[in-house]
Amino acid sequence: MATKILMVCLGNICRSPLAQGILKKKVGKSTFVDSAGTAAYHIGNQPDPRSISVGKKNGIDISYFRARKFTKEDFRNFNYIYVMDKSNYNDVLSLAQLSEDHKKVKLILEYEQEVPDPYYGDVGGFDNCYNLLDKACDQIVKELNL
Repeated sequence: MATKILMVCLGNICRSPLAQGILKKKVGKSTFVDSAGTAAYHIGNQPDPRSISVGKKNGIDISYFRARKFTKEDFRNFNYIYVMDKSNYNDVLSLAQLSEDHKKVKLILEYEQEVPDPYYGDVGGFDNCYNLLDKACDQIVKELNL
């Protein structure tokens, strides 16, 4: 059975689609990677143009991704759920029904650090977000032996 990984942020248009694209590029087709948001602000929309741009600049096309909301079923459908910040972490855990669900959820950055939401900032924030997520995805590949 293939490993299934879900990346989660607030609106699913900035951080989590970038994390999805970065990890997909690193693992190829051997691992299923998706993303979702804890809020329903942007359902059906493509990622923020700045996320698309920073992805393209780094050889990753995320323009075809579409935002969706995190659901309770995601606990059943994914082996690992990586969240971008503590607020999203708490929102995801609030939907958990089983102790196994709690074990699947982790902050994507080690040591309780958060990936800053670049939405209200400039392009530099998106570059920073990309760099943090690129390193985090390298660590995920290493830890999970993907």
